[in-house]
Amino acid sequence: MITLRGVTKRYGEQVVLDGLDLDLPDGAVTALMGPNGSGKTTLARLVLGLEEPDAGTVSGLHGLRRAAAFQEDRLCDQLTAVGNVRLVLDRGRAADAVAALREAGLDDDALSKPARDLSGGQRRRVAIVRALVADADLVVLDEPFKGLDRAAHGRMLELVRERCAGRTVLLITHDAAEAEALGATVVTLS
Repeated sequence: MITLRGVTKRYGEQVVLDGLDLDLPDGAVTALMGPNGSGKTTLARLVLGLEEPDAGTVSGLHGLRRAAAFQEDRLCDQLTAVGNVRLVLDRGRAADAVAALREAGLDDDALSKPARDLSGGQRRRVAIVRALVADADLVVLDEPFKGLDRAAHGRMLELVRERCAGRTVLLITHDAAEAEALGATVVTLS
């Protein structure tokens, strides 16, 4: 279990998180909801080990393999969709990248294009797939479905549900229906 106790995080004079206590149970989906600026992404960055709290503790991360899909796609523009996904796979698993991207609805043309030439929705799906196929115990999804059309949204929600079964997931969303569809425990930050 990942445990946050008394976590405070500031950026300059701005206090983003103030004395936060939170448990992320092993193998469960936790959805963070709240208004913009309430500290959802900051909390995700703390759990991913990309930030350190100014006070308090984050425990349960030692030896934990982590993957994430951020609000920004963070793809390598010169690599193809398959190349971007292969970045998180062991050698010899290119077929896994192709299969997962096809499950996400990308056709052969999209699989072979450099990421810079993909549509916004295609880029979004590649970023999500990359997080899902990684050999990770914890998957952090920061507004992963933002910008997807209705069909892609449903397909990706189902793919997340299937591929994250048994893993610890931290979902950041503004959509209660997404949290419900994934069976998440909802935590609201204010």
